[in-house]
Amino acid sequence: MAGQLTLIREMVTVLGAATTGGYLANRWQQPALLGYLLGGMVVGPAGLKLVTIDGNIQVLSEVGVALLLFALGVEFSLKDLLRVRKIALGGGSLQILLTVLVGGGVAYLTGWVNTFPQVIFLGAVLSLSSTAVVLKSLIERNEVQTSHGQVMLAILIVQDLSLGLMLAVLPALTQPPEVIGVAIVSALLKALLFLAGAVVAGRWLMPFLIRLMAESGSQELFLLGILVLCLGIALLTSAIGLGIAMGAFVAGLMISNVEYADHALDRILPMRDVFATLFFASIGVLIDPGFLLANGWILMGLVAMTMIGKAAIVAVIVKWFDYPLKTALTVGLGINQIGEFSFVLAGVAQNQGLFTDRLYGLTVGTTAATLLITPFILKATPYWLLWLEQLPSISSWLQLSPTPQLVEFGQELAHHVVVAGYGRVGQTLVRMLDFQGHQILVIDNNEAALQIIRERRIPYLFGDAASQLVLEKAHLTQAKAMAIALPDPMATRLTLKRALSMAPDLDITVRAHMNDEIDLLYQLGAQEVVQPEFEASLEMGAHLLLKLGDSTYAVQQAVNRYRSGRYRDILPERSQYWGAANLETAIAGLQGNWYNVEPDSPLPAVSLAQAQIRRRTGATVMAVERHKHLYRYPTGEFTLEAGDRLLVVGNPQEHEAFVKLLQGEI
Repeated sequence: MAGQLTLIREMVTVLGAATTGGYLANRWQQPALLGYLLGGMVVGPAGLKLVTIDGNIQVLSEVGVALLLFALGVEFSLKDLLRVRKIALGGGSLQILLTVLVGGGVAYLTGWVNTFPQVIFLGAVLSLSSTAVVLKSLIERNEVQTSHGQVMLAILIVQDLSLGLMLAVLPALTQPPEVIGVAIVSALLKALLFLAGAVVAGRWLMPFLIRLMAESGSQELFLLGILVLCLGIALLTSAIGLGIAMGAFVAGLMISNVEYADHALDRILPMRDVFATLFFASIGVLIDPGFLLANGWILMGLVAMTMIGKAAIVAVIVKWFDYPLKTALTVGLGINQIGEFSFVLAGVAQNQGLFTDRLYGLTVGTTAATLLITPFILKATPYWLLWLEQLPSISSWLQLSPTPQLVEFGQELAHHVVVAGYGRVGQTLVRMLDFQGHQILVIDNNEAALQIIRERRIPYLFGDAASQLVLEKAHLTQAKAMAIALPDPMATRLTLKRALSMAPDLDITVRAHMNDEIDLLYQLGAQEVVQPEFEASLEMGAHLLLKLGDSTYAVQQAVNRYRSGRYRDILPERSQYWGAANLETAIAGLQGNWYNVEPDSPLPAVSLAQAQIRRRTGATVMAVERHKHLYRYPTGEFTLEAGDRLLVVGNPQEHEAFVKLLQGEI
């Protein structure tokens, strides 16, 4: 009875600490995983000593590992992998191999490890990145569909897939040197035979068993059946020497193609989250904060070497696969951390006696630190690259903005429509315009997308649409209109601003990614802003109203009313004052400065429309601060007064022209 109470007490203690740590991490906009680690540290032997290292929590954490990898297998998408198979299979595999060789080799040369098995194991730990942290950051920044987002996810998928093979083969490295070759071959044969059996079972047996459980109509029975299959296959692989994690991952793969896969994942996710939290918290239990502080300088050096080295390896590989250097650098800086599944490999290495307590502690500490830093790097990378682009010597040396090549197919560009971005939205636009007989110029930096354009013999520019060089090649002054359908919000803003600086009268329609961007894009000069989700809601609303018996005229009037309001109805209620920090975040990358309107300036008592600031200087007034009130995105009717502070965006030449206008020199 006492043992049972000890188990319950330890579970409550660890889960309580993990919940508290996860909540605090979430409030500070950090990955919850870091909160789980810190929670485990607090209640572990190095903290409050409420949980011991060799307690029951370590046993339960094995269940967390199994469920974590089972869910990973179920979520694995062969379709997503094949869509970017070139960079995924080639680039992803090469990245793992080079990281193992370079990372393990550097560790060996510096004396951190001194045996071949340690070199390979440590290299494997370093080779994995965090799918969870990177994907969350991409979703928050609306960059999943961007070129760099797709490349990141392609490489991460291969890393996740390789984990199963690592868990099967790497433990064989612990065998004596004279039999290590035989052990590796034996492990590979076992893995291949097991995978062959898994393919057969996944094709014929697994769908039958899962269908039987689903047809019972009992959700509890379905959940129990999935759990037994997962842990049962994990125990089988453990019995034949391949490890629990390998079996759980393969079990997930076996179920991933069954029609009930999504339902199975939905049922197992709550249990996975609970036991996976126990696993990450148990890692925290093993961490000694005193040890990390005592080795703080070493830890910082390891973090810097790991992230810089891995970023360099990834960037070189992506560039080698013919992606632009900007994309290569963004991908390299995005997946240069060590992933959460590296904890699993590090734990296996420690259990096998390959990692000393010191090496394990430094590995875990380095992994946690890289996970903490990653969201900040992902957020800062676009601004860092933008800054580099503005330094002509560095930009030309790195070829961040290479000279774009215009492919016209014998057609002279004049009175054309420029479409920036050939993704899902851009492809539909091009089809419509082409069908109506309009001449089109497409701008994109995705080679796979442009292959379709070549086949249709539509003029195109290969390059970044936000680049000044690319836009100059697009003959914007001769264009009839422009549509910006880029997946990257920052690139959308920059493209709009730079296009209008070259052709102030150009009619530009822009795709907004979020509601908050609509006013901003109108203020920057877009003639029309389209928000796809809102357009979908209008279509759904129109269909519903027609089904409910409203007349076609009434439905059309309702739709037009919302559209004519320029989407103002979908924007949230706003107070008169907006924090300047939030505004400056919205215009990030647009070079904004604040200016005071002096009494002797020609601007007081003049409306923004009368001042014609954009036409005369190229700059745009984004906000006006007056008597401690901030007027965000002022319209043309807004009249300026002496004492106003204006937030103006533009390039250096536009700011210089605005200063002259402000001083009455223009």
